[in-house]
Amino acid sequence: MAIQTTAEAFLERTRESFAPAERERLCAMLSIEATLWAQGFSRVAGTDEAGRGPLAGPVVAAAVVLSAPLSGLDDSKRLSATQRESLYDKIMSSGNAVGVSVKSAGEIDRNGIQHANISAMLESVASLSETPDFVLVDGYDLAGLAQPSLRVIKGDARSLNIAAASIVAKVTRDRIMLALDARYPEYGFARHKGYGTREHLAALGALGPCPEHRRSFAPLATKRPRAAELPF
Repeated sequence: MAIQTTAEAFLERTRESFAPAERERLCAMLSIEATLWAQGFSRVAGTDEAGRGPLAGPVVAAAVVLSAPLSGLDDSKRLSATQRESLYDKIMSSGNAVGVSVKSAGEIDRNGIQHANISAMLESVASLSETPDFVLVDGYDLAGLAQPSLRVIKGDARSLNIAAASIVAKVTRDRIMLALDARYPEYGFARHKGYGTREHLAALGALGPCPEHRRSFAPLATKRPRAAELPF
């Protein structure tokens, strides 16, 4: 399977396959890739993570090398759950190279969230079926890559490959949280995905943490909680 065999073909397909507004939007999100393609890099990957901030569940990183543009592809935070699911299915079934890594709550507690994020990103890139020759990283200087890389601030809104990775990471994590909701329905994971919502904090206050909670995160890690914090 050839991934991004020619930058010209990728860009030409983008220009020919979509209505003017969508074509303009997608081409803008390919400007970083286009610059790298012009420098001779042929397989540009994007990597992103989901789940840095929640009190429960894993952090998930994904890496993607797109083989063709996809209509509607955007930063996962700008999309509805239905749109993300649809684009996830297209990314996974359209001949793109995809790598995913999952770090559990236990791993986060043992090694720290920063280590979990970085190692998950590195593993997602390493697991790609097609080895990239350049990696675009959303928000991080990712040391340890075999390839040259570029930190892209707000990259999921600026790079089509990072946007694809953000969708894969987000949908993968959401599906994990839905499975955890079936195992621990009293916490409401299906609704808040482990984030510290009022509902989630109330459940923690009443029930205490389950095995999927990050005990290194406040308020679970607070030794002497204030009155407004949870009594752990």
